[in-house]
Amino acid sequence: MSAVTAELLPALPSPPKIRHILVVGGVAGGASAAAKARRVNEHAEIHVFERGPYISFANCGLPYHIAGEIKDRSELIVMTPERFMSRSKVHAHVGHEVLAIDRARKVLVVRGPDGISREEGYDKLILSQGARPFVPALPGVDLPHVFTLRDLPDMDRINAALAEHKPKRAVVIGGGFIGLEMAEALIHRGLHVTVVEKNPHILPLMDPDMVYFLQGALPATQLAFRFNATTTAFTPDSVQFSDGSEMPADFVLVSAGVRAEVELAKAAGLELGPTGGVRTNGRMETSDPDIYAVGDAAETIHVVTGARTRIALAGPANRQGRIAGANAAGGHFNYPGALGTSIVRILNMTAGFTGLSTKQAKAAGYTFFSSLTRDFSHAHYYPGASPVWIKVIAEEGTGRLLGAQVLGEKGVDKRLDVLATAITAKMSVFDLETIDLAYAPPFGSANDPVNTAGFVAGHIARGDVSSLSSEHWHPGEEFLLDVRDKQELLSWGKLQGAIHIPLNEIRTRAHELPRNRRLVTYCQKGQRGYFAACTLQGLGFENVFNLRGGFLQAQANGVEVQGVQ
Repeated sequence: MSAVTAELLPALPSPPKIRHILVVGGVAGGASAAAKARRVNEHAEIHVFERGPYISFANCGLPYHIAGEIKDRSELIVMTPERFMSRSKVHAHVGHEVLAIDRARKVLVVRGPDGISREEGYDKLILSQGARPFVPALPGVDLPHVFTLRDLPDMDRINAALAEHKPKRAVVIGGGFIGLEMAEALIHRGLHVTVVEKNPHILPLMDPDMVYFLQGALPATQLAFRFNATTTAFTPDSVQFSDGSEMPADFVLVSAGVRAEVELAKAAGLELGPTGGVRTNGRMETSDPDIYAVGDAAETIHVVTGARTRIALAGPANRQGRIAGANAAGGHFNYPGALGTSIVRILNMTAGFTGLSTKQAKAAGYTFFSSLTRDFSHAHYYPGASPVWIKVIAEEGTGRLLGAQVLGEKGVDKRLDVLATAITAKMSVFDLETIDLAYAPPFGSANDPVNTAGFVAGHIARGDVSSLSSEHWHPGEEFLLDVRDKQELLSWGKLQGAIHIPLNEIRTRAHELPRNRRLVTYCQKGQRGYFAACTLQGLGFENVFNLRGGFLQAQANGVEVQGVQ
């Protein structure tokens, strides 16, 4: 071979440096990290230490097995040590608890099932310890009918208790995702369920008006709620509260939140962030560049605000694990942060949110507005259409999307995912007006509910018609005009002090309206109130406002309602 020919040939890659990569914790983040590390570096020595009996299982599926929807328990076991070795050449050790990290020597102290501790050296270390359920230290919390749900053994204990004791009345402490999913599961198992929540409503991360619609749509014969309640004790047949009352219960599930498992990282001197999670950068590196952290215990960045946050969800944990595993094996990947996009089904309803709520937007210092629309899941003339509520939170001036919440019986997931994508792409409400979404009568409408949300929010952002939000408004000196049909008035009542003139009569009865006072129009959900405000503006009324979301949103936000006089 000539020298010239040799120069034209690409240089052979040098053999990759063998790395010892250790992962603490399996399930979503840890198993994903180990699998990705292997795909990036075929020569690395990779070990996963999991203190539980399963290296990777579908913890999000646990309530659905209890409900009987997932029949085969084995479907929840995502990966076994044997499969992990045969597929990815990863050494997975169950029943192994990591007791300490010696960063100076780069070793772990690991205790195996035999009770003997040994040291394991590492080049790169990934922490994926997750979070454990918060169990308040209350009298009776250790009673045999009081449960938490984190893993397969917890699920097995719950299933055994339901089969053996056949309880009738369940109390679920906590109205978050796991609490609501378990409430549904227990209803499917034949129990009457009461959800107890210390806040004024379930799903505290959602806005109160949206949760109001959700709670009102759920069947009261199967599911009850008790709000603003503080649990003080459990007895063999009841739950006791701080006001001295008690509630009968022969089954109790405590779902009062989770606590990040950061003790190991803290003892090793790794930096914790303002949220209490292990501080990480975009590479998922901790304050020690040879140690990564992922999942529920890791602190990351919120995509909208750029602030430090901790999001205890399986999706971010998986993706963070993938990033950390790749980088630990020699790759160069970056995690941009998360929105906290979440969804839950509770009986006949589905609710989801992404980005910031109005409370979070206010706390972050944004000047913002919100809109609420109610549209059909698909073409109203095609059988089976049902309402979909969409609330959009957007920045004043720019119309940039900050957050969204979606509620309905069907079609919630796809609208939520569109909105999450739009927020990630820094789109505005004006983009929602023209975004091109799939349409055929069984699936949507020519103007999808997302488009409709954009139309309404776009009107507000442009100031086409002045509007008010019932979240911050209560009737005062203005002239309040109800433009709904008479039957709606008879069925629902009206807002305190409102005068009723149906929309179709506005033009012929405009002379009855004062021109020297502020006019506030409203209908049932907002659209006809907007039409009325446009008409009045066209007729020369200069001080006209539409009440966003109409009667229903005002009622949800506590505006006083009166019957027809």
